[in-house]
Amino acid sequence: MTSRPPLRGILSLALLLVATACTGESADQGDADQTGTADAGPAVPPAVTGEVLPAALLGTAPPPSGATVEYAETDPEARGYLAVPEGEGPFPAVILIHEWNGLVDRVRQVADALAGEGYVALAADLFQGRTGSSPEENMALVQEARAEPARMIANLNDAVAYLRGRPDVTGRVGAMGWCFGGGVALSFGLDGVNHEATAVFYGQLVDDPARLASLPHEVYGTFGQLDSGPSPEQVEAFAAALEQAGVPNDLHIYDEVGHGFWLYVDQDPEVRSEPALDAWERLKAYLQRTLG
Repeated sequence: MTSRPPLRGILSLALLLVATACTGESADQGDADQTGTADAGPAVPPAVTGEVLPAALLGTAPPPSGATVEYAETDPEARGYLAVPEGEGPFPAVILIHEWNGLVDRVRQVADALAGEGYVALAADLFQGRTGSSPEENMALVQEARAEPARMIANLNDAVAYLRGRPDVTGRVGAMGWCFGGGVALSFGLDGVNHEATAVFYGQLVDDPARLASLPHEVYGTFGQLDSGPSPEQVEAFAAALEQAGVPNDLHIYDEVGHGFWLYVDQDPEVRSEPALDAWERLKAYLQRTLG
């Protein structure tokens, strides 16, 4: 594990994926009103973010401007969201995997932010067009999806094929997710069609070096010191297993924050802004390294 200068007490460590309830998702349950098309909506102009957080994490982003797409031949009820950058491309691509409440506007707005950074961004839908509005509804959706892990992997395999089939995509594709989606991103890195990047934000982990040895690329992970799912001890075990397996990684635990801190900075901006910005800068650097 690497170490970093203190940033509100940042610790360098591991990766993630969550089986526990995510903090903050139910604050944003809305669905976009875009109708399905084969292409994205208006292209997203280049972002001028510098060292600032994207508006998507602060709850100040405009409504999503992309389009709903049917990308999953094996899961025809899935309704993804596509955002594309301005320009001719081709561009690398990123698949976003939602939290336990489904594909809501906060995730779509992050897709828009990534399009502003020069990525064709496809927010996948593992709940077949449904979202939850309470912990009970969210967990029911998670349990239904987890009962069919092969369907989830096939859905994401289709997402890769959809992106690689677009003329505006270079062919290099990464996947990222939060909480439930972080765990799925890790599983997809292990069991899905080959792709070039896996970024996980807090979630359930794998600590078997033999299992992790099948990861074909560097892994990114962001965690909170105050989280219990995964706990810092679980993150340490995951980091050690990655090192033993010889898998390159950029894994960090941030002090003073817990589960869900990155996607919902607006819930506690005084505490969350600084670590979230560092995680965002690390994510951009990681995607640049792995996807180009």
